[in-house]
Amino acid sequence: MKKVFALLLALVLSFAGCQTEQPEGTTPSSQITLNVYNWGQYIADGSDDSLDIIAAFEEKYPHINVNYSTFDSNEIMYSKLANGGITVDVIFPSDYMVARLIEEDMLLPLDYSNIPNYQYIDEAFRNTAFDPENKYSVPYTWGTVGIIYNSKYVAEEDVTGWELLWNEKYDDKILMFDNSRDAFGIAALLQGYDLNTTDEQELRDCAAALAQQKPLVQQYVMDQIYDLMENEEAWIAPYYAGDYTVMAEENEALEFFLPAEQGFNMFIDAMCIPACCQEKEAAELFINFLCDPEISAANMDWVEYSVPSTAAKEFLDEETVSDPVAYPSDEALENGTSYAYLLPEVTRFVESLFMEVRIS
Repeated sequence: MKKVFALLLALVLSFAGCQTEQPEGTTPSSQITLNVYNWGQYIADGSDDSLDIIAAFEEKYPHINVNYSTFDSNEIMYSKLANGGITVDVIFPSDYMVARLIEEDMLLPLDYSNIPNYQYIDEAFRNTAFDPENKYSVPYTWGTVGIIYNSKYVAEEDVTGWELLWNEKYDDKILMFDNSRDAFGIAALLQGYDLNTTDEQELRDCAAALAQQKPLVQQYVMDQIYDLMENEEAWIAPYYAGDYTVMAEENEALEFFLPAEQGFNMFIDAMCIPACCQEKEAAELFINFLCDPEISAANMDWVEYSVPSTAAKEFLDEETVSDPVAYPSDEALENGTSYAYLLPEVTRFVESLFMEVRIS
């Protein structure tokens, strides 16, 4: 996609919307480093005529240098934080991981006086189950998990639901999530269980289903999915709707199917400040910057996930906001469920079961 709109908006923002701002008491020599930890390919970086979000932020706040690094899964991010293996100021966890981090006192409360652009976040994404008082998180994106498939090789009559990922006809052309939460969620939905089941026998049933699937799986993946699906080394994979739109630009044969009748994960990824943060005010400035409607629109025009801000959608083109993959109808979303916080002992049990599947 990457329309002329993106280039024009980038130019407008870089010349008109990013005037230098410097808080009182700072000088050009008092440089600080802001450590940002995000998912891979999850912020516009200047490629494909997009706005370089980090460069624009550093231009607006010249006393702040951004050190940007990425993770592949919520679990990897959590492990790094829990083990003290990383010091970061802003993180981008998913809904259920936000709840876990709150429960374990691993997040700092936000000072919304530094985040006035929070006013643009839609009510539908406030007072969530994972952060009911909006104390620790600001929504960044939202979306759904469905099935990406290559219409050149996958018969349309086979695209009926999650069972496609267990179809022996596509042996060695199927990819699967390389994280326990998403993998077990799909296995639960396949069997008609609650996406957030904590029943021990049902979780064992999920593990058995994943073990049955394993001989058909070419690879367990996260960001590796891009090359494998775009280059047609694999034909079927469960993944996030926003990433599908990126892949479909490179391979027009790719399609997205949302198993609406069986149910699916509808997620929110959020911006949070971990307890190990060293630069809290700068972190809040960064979160506020990303909530600016024009910045958010320019960012999501490249990321291609859904924005939790109607004000930002006004800066996106009609083709984008009318796309049923990015913005499904209310009817399509009826069976969408967010991941809930699981007690640590349940999480450890699920992770151990998934490990058994992987190494068996």
